[in-house]
Amino acid sequence: MTKKAEAFIFDLDGVITDSAEHHYLAWKQLGEELGIRFDHQFNEQLKGVSRMDSLERILELGNRQHDFTQEEKEELAAKKNEHYKQLILTITPDDVLPGVMELLNAVRENGLKIAMASASKNAFAVVERLGVGEYFGHIVDAATVMQGKPHPEVFLKAADALGVPYENCVGVEDAKAGVEAIKAAGMFAVGVGTKEAMEKADLIVSGTGELDFNKIMKKFAEKA
Repeated sequence: MTKKAEAFIFDLDGVITDSAEHHYLAWKQLGEELGIRFDHQFNEQLKGVSRMDSLERILELGNRQHDFTQEEKEELAAKKNEHYKQLILTITPDDVLPGVMELLNAVRENGLKIAMASASKNAFAVVERLGVGEYFGHIVDAATVMQGKPHPEVFLKAADALGVPYENCVGVEDAKAGVEAIKAAGMFAVGVGTKEAMEKADLIVSGTGELDFNKIMKKFAEKA
C-alpha cells in the first residue's frame, strides 16, 4: 500500500521562528552567572535538546557537573527559563521565519493536518505571540513528554493526537536530534540546515525560505 502524506509536524525553535537565538542568549546569561562561557558553536549541541540535558552539557563544559544537587540543577534550569521568558516578550508575528507562512497555508489548503512537536516548555506562549496558533491542530511541548529528542516520543504524540499513521507524517526540523527523532518515529524528515547536521533527513534545505510544499510532496512520493 502506497504511503500518503496526511500531516505536517513542525518543530518550533529554528523552524517557525528563530527563538533558538533567545534560548542561546538565556543559556549564555546563566552560564556567565556560573562562570562558564560558551559561543554559538557550542550552542549547536543544545539545539533540540531538553532543558535539563542542555544544563548538564553546559555544566560539563565548565567541569561543574558535580557541584550541584539535583534540586539545585532544577533551580538553575528554572532560572534559565525566567531569562528566556523575558526575552520572548519581544517576539511578534514579524518574527515568523521566511517561507513558513506560505508553507503553512499550502499545507492547510491541500487538506493536510498540522501539529507542532517542540522541545520548549514555552511553545504555547511563543505560538501565541507569533499569531500562528490557528494553523496547529495540536501542540506537544516538552512539559507533556517523558523523553526528549532524539527520542521520537514528541513526534509520536503529535501524530497520535492528529489520528494520522506515523508513516504518513512529514516532520520539519532544524536540529540533528530533531531529525533523528523524526526518523525514529518512522516519518519523512525535512531538515533545515547544513548537509552535515541534517545528513539523516530525507530532504534538506539550507533555510526556511526554501521550504516548498510541492517540492516536499514530490520527494515524499519518491520515498513512498
